[in-house]
Parts: sequence; structure tokens; C-alpha cells
Amino acid sequence: MPRMSLFLLSMIFGLSLSAQDFVDVDKSPLDAAYFPARAAFRSFAKTDSAAMALQPKIRILYSRPFKKGRDVWGGDLAPYGEPYRLGANEATEVQFYAPVKIGNQVVPAGRYTIGAIPTADNWEVFFSLDVDGWGVYAYKPERNVATITVPTSSVEEVIENFSISLYEASPGTIHLKMGWDKTVVEVPIVLVK
Repeated sequence: MPRMSLFLLSMIFGLSLSAQDFVDVDKSPLDAAYFPARAAFRSFAKTDSAAMALQPKIRILYSRPFKKGRDVWGGDLAPYGEPYRLGANEATEVQFYAPVKIGNQVVPAGRYTIGAIPTADNWEVFFSLDVDGWGVYAYKPERNVATITVPTSSVEEVIENFSISLYEASPGTIHLKMGWDKTVVEVPIVLVK
């Protein structure tokens, strides 16, 4: 019997140690944005044609920091004129499932990071080959596959969490919409056929 008790104690002790291996929930939760918006649910489509219509064309993975009363744009979080990661933690990542056109640059299907150099009136949004990094601290403009400058706009209500959405602004043109605090920008992305 003592052998069995020792075995049970070692199992319980071992389980409590492994539970401590998990990190706490991040303060800036990870989120995903798709185009089409319901692409992640395509397996629930009732017909093959409905499932095909939901095949993802663009996916963005990003962390959503809270404003928490802080100055965002032009402040300590996202200083004007410096590269910003567009979220928190790892660099924001985009997956293009087919070629796209951003500004006058055709971007092949693939995985890229997105960042921006914000100012009060516009952002230079860049798409980079440097993936799997923490933020954009090692930003290298020569690694960009596309850049585009887009104007900022203001909204009345504060957007508490950094947010991204994708929507079809016109046939074949998807807008990557980003907002935080009272600032919103939209980047047009043309699907190449």
C-alpha cells in the first residue's frame, strides 16, 4: 500500500508542476480577420458552391491591445514618424491566398507582416517579408514587398481595442480597415485574377 500512495503522490505532484508550465492569458488577445468574413466557417456550408464562395482570400492575425486611457497615436504607444507593429506582441501577419495589388505593386500569394509609420494625417502602411518577429523593432524597409500611404480619419467614439476588419468596398477591391482610439485608416487591396 505505501508503494501505491507514493505513486499517487508522485502523479499529483507531477500534474501540479505541469499546470504551472502554462503562461497567463495575454493582456492583448490574439484575433483573426478574414475575407470573406465567414471563411473560417466554410466547412458548415450546405453546398459545394457555398463552401467555394467562402474560400479565404485574405487572413490577418493580430493582437488587440487596450487603450486604457493612454495616448495612442503620437504618444508613447505609437510615436509619429516611427514604425509601429499595428497591434501588440508579435508583428501583425497577413496571408494572401492569391496575388493581390497594393498601390501599384503586385504582391504574390504568401505570408507577410504588416506595419505602419503613422503621422497625424496619414500612415505609410508596409507589407514585409520579415515574418515571425516580435513587433517591428528590426524594421528593414528593403524587405518590403509593398508600401502605400493612406489618409487617417477620425471617429466620434473611442475604439478601446486595436481592431482590424476586411470588407469588399467594390467588386474585387477589399479594404483593410484598422482603428484604435479615434483614428481609422483603410488600405485598398485589389484581388488579382
